[in-house]
Amino acid sequence: MLSPAHPLRGGIAASSERLAQALQDDGHEVIIYSFSLQYPAFLFPGKTQYTDDPAPENLIIKTRLNAINPFNWIKTGWQIAREQPDQIIVRFWLPFMGPSQGTVLRIARWFSAKKCRITALVDNIIPHEKRPGDRPFARWFVGACDDFVVMSKSVGEEIRQFTQKPVRFSPHPVYDTYGAPVSAPEARKELQLPENASMMLFFGFIRKYKGLDLLLEAMQHTPDHIHAIVAGECYEDWAFYQEIIDRHGLKDRVHVFQDFIPADLVKWYFSAADLVVQPYRTATQSGISQIAYHFETPMVVTNVGGLPEIVTDGVSGYVVAPEPEAIARAVTDYFAQNRKEAFTEGVKQEKRRFSWEALVEKLLPRDNP
Repeated sequence: MLSPAHPLRGGIAASSERLAQALQDDGHEVIIYSFSLQYPAFLFPGKTQYTDDPAPENLIIKTRLNAINPFNWIKTGWQIAREQPDQIIVRFWLPFMGPSQGTVLRIARWFSAKKCRITALVDNIIPHEKRPGDRPFARWFVGACDDFVVMSKSVGEEIRQFTQKPVRFSPHPVYDTYGAPVSAPEARKELQLPENASMMLFFGFIRKYKGLDLLLEAMQHTPDHIHAIVAGECYEDWAFYQEIIDRHGLKDRVHVFQDFIPADLVKWYFSAADLVVQPYRTATQSGISQIAYHFETPMVVTNVGGLPEIVTDGVSGYVVAPEPEAIARAVTDYFAQNRKEAFTEGVKQEKRRFSWEALVEKLLPRDNP
């Protein structure tokens, strides 16, 4: 596998490590080639790219690839070729990585002693926040691959702008690595949250396309007993969101944890919440939805990208327009009509669709000649 992994942090690294475990459970030998430098410091909007979490057990992770050093790309490709892999699974989520990954894959193929299949697991091919060079960088990457697996049908459609090579769809599996839930009273006590409030959760890093402002604007249209947990590192100016909180008098109803949430603390936030809200302006798939499925928490998502493929409206949650009024109506209905029990049962039924075994089957060539 060519992908971010420990000690790099974030959803791509975490899910790639979980995928490696699933591949090993299926009987395969797996080696992850990760990044020694993923982003230059001036391009990374957060506080750090690295986690303090312990390394995952029973995984071989080699920290090799420097995303901005072409000489390193050649060396890394040659090192991968020496492993003599039957298949390379490469994780692609940002065109900035296209030059390095596309070159490494070509070098690995050229120097490999045997034919090697290259399959891309693509989170995004065209990013939410577009930059110069996106399309040529993505095209260089696509040209190095034999086939593609996507976790959102919209991403598959975007890949068709670059190639007619095979594209297969498999929804993002449930994140099942964050431990068992705890009781809501225990979680709220741990986080010093009001015990009797109706609590919704916005989780993950904060950027404009994720629509936290839409959720905050929606709260002026919801009853005062409905509170929001905002948990995640802000990748832009927090003052924009604080102004909305102040303008609508939401200080006592919005509980902010403005830091990256380590894996061992994730359970507290999802266990404290009655509802997870993803008010995204744009999206492909979402790892946040799959954490919510693990903790069996109903959701409100917007009808953008692949989110409606993950949440079934009226069963596991609500699918609404990315507008404050629509979000407010869904949230208010959930609590006013006491839908938690019914929707939680829907979540339990729906989560069966999202297995790591299904993703492994799509990635491996045995059933996909």
